[in-house]
Amino acid sequence: MQSANGRGTDMRQRLRRHIVLIGMMGAGKTALGTELARRLHVPFTDSDVEIETAAAMSISEIFARDGEAFFRDREAQVIARILRQSPRVISTGGGAWMQERNRAAIKAAGLSVWLDCDLETLWHRVRQRSTRPLLQTADPKGTLARLLEERNPIYALAELTFPARPADSVDAATTRLLDAIRTADANLLIETP
Repeated sequence: MQSANGRGTDMRQRLRRHIVLIGMMGAGKTALGTELARRLHVPFTDSDVEIETAAAMSISEIFARDGEAFFRDREAQVIARILRQSPRVISTGGGAWMQERNRAAIKAAGLSVWLDCDLETLWHRVRQRSTRPLLQTADPKGTLARLLEERNPIYALAELTFPARPADSVDAATTRLLDAIRTADANLLIETP
């Protein structure tokens, strides 16, 4: 059976551990994560969506009502809960990886993949969205640049760095990402008929 991308037999994949996507807001974690999970026939979980569901309010509302420290505590609890589930593709919020407890939990249960994206690409993707609480400033692009500069050294601690190519489609980027994951951890995926 020919796969949709023409790469031969469409084998099912079984994950030995989670694939956890990290990176800045707008890096493509949800888009690539959704497609990667579809190709691997595993669940996709967005930690931000799980937080919003548990709180019955948006992340912006949580930030406004309870502050960032409260949000980060809830975020860590939700990520720990997700990591106890069966192996899947997980997308985390941009700040989740900044907490040592999240990095340790992810390292113990999954492969961390940094979607490394440049400032201009990120800005192009997030500038029209009012749902980013950290960008509700007088200079949102400057804030984004500062966050990127602060976070990149910590993001670089991920097991795998995946450089974004702005011209890539989601399909092309997912194919590259799958190849990079297979190269980084040959034992992560088990092909089953």
